[in-house]
Amino acid sequence: MRAVAGLVLFCLFTGALAGQTTSRDRLGGSLGGLTTFLQEALRRQGIVGAGLSIVRNGRVVDRALYGSANLAERRPVDEDTIFHWGSVTKTITAIAILQLRDRGRLRLDDPVVQYLPELRQVHNSFGPMDEITIRQLLGHTAGFRQPTWPWAEDQPWQPLAPLHWEQVAAVMPYSEILFKPGSQFGYSNLGYVFLGRIIELLTTDDYEVYVDKNIFKPLKMYRSYFDTTPYHLLRHRSLSYFLKDGALTPGRTDQNTGITVSNGGLNAPLGDMARYLAFLLGAPAGDRDTYEEILARSSLEEAWRPQTPVKNEGGIETAMGLGFFVERQDGKTWIGHGGTQNAFVSRLTLSPDLRIGYLFVVNTIGDPSSKDQKGDTTTLNRQVRDYLLQKVFPLLAPAK
Repeated sequence: MRAVAGLVLFCLFTGALAGQTTSRDRLGGSLGGLTTFLQEALRRQGIVGAGLSIVRNGRVVDRALYGSANLAERRPVDEDTIFHWGSVTKTITAIAILQLRDRGRLRLDDPVVQYLPELRQVHNSFGPMDEITIRQLLGHTAGFRQPTWPWAEDQPWQPLAPLHWEQVAAVMPYSEILFKPGSQFGYSNLGYVFLGRIIELLTTDDYEVYVDKNIFKPLKMYRSYFDTTPYHLLRHRSLSYFLKDGALTPGRTDQNTGITVSNGGLNAPLGDMARYLAFLLGAPAGDRDTYEEILARSSLEEAWRPQTPVKNEGGIETAMGLGFFVERQDGKTWIGHGGTQNAFVSRLTLSPDLRIGYLFVVNTIGDPSSKDQKGDTTTLNRQVRDYLLQKVFPLLAPAK
């Protein structure tokens, strides 16, 4: 089976988020170049389906839709297609924690064991567990392992993730802190499970319910949800595909991320994610009060301040903020997060200074051992990022 070959690029003169038009001539010939670049890059990597959205000043400027959301049903990717966003969810979890901080429900420097006493059973050769804070969980400096389980989740009969908090708590005596908390970066999905649990304990809402009430509904993200798909949206749900040596294997259908929902359970169409990106970029006048009610701009900016170095590679200096990665390149700062789960690969990137950002998601991932090396989403993500930052965004940046 092959992906639908075409790519459609829309220039949204109606201004999908706020009703304002966009000047096409400012982009000159870059639209045609972007279309050609994306089509060639996605075909070269064997991607089944993909979506790209560019947001500027709170409005969608351009959107690209490619290929198939479901090969068996011959269903193309369209503006309603719902993708899985994986670890981009962590940015939402961070915002929820900052909401609770701003409302006086917690402090970022509170000990995690104040809320989750089960963690006292973790082996910590670096000191007492009381020294590990919520801030360290947000910034991936607490020293917890990356996966939720301390062993591989590599059998098809295994659940995608533990479903209940009690399952995670039961393995705390068999867990350890890997480095001195606060001393370095160590990406941890497990840490974001703890943050989700804290949100539930403080609010008495399930994580999904809290986010829906306090983030999704205020932003009018009415087709965003976690885990299994509501019946009325099933026809829009994209499948995912593992690619190896030219063969496609569908991923798990409508996965349940269980207790790990707060680190990777988000499903949403590009339109809803563009509303989320617009919120992050800062409000046009008409939306300012709503955005401030969700989270004060000063708190967002706090989340984007570099806390811990991550790496310096290819001229990009990467640090970790509070739930967001902070990248510095050519004198410009970019904020974002990526996600990879169940063959979906996603990326959210924005420049608060330029008020420009983009969303990119694909429903296919390759196997590194594949002979043809297709489905290399790491390379694909980097190529898309470089093209947008170097050839498209300079045309959209405010005139000096």
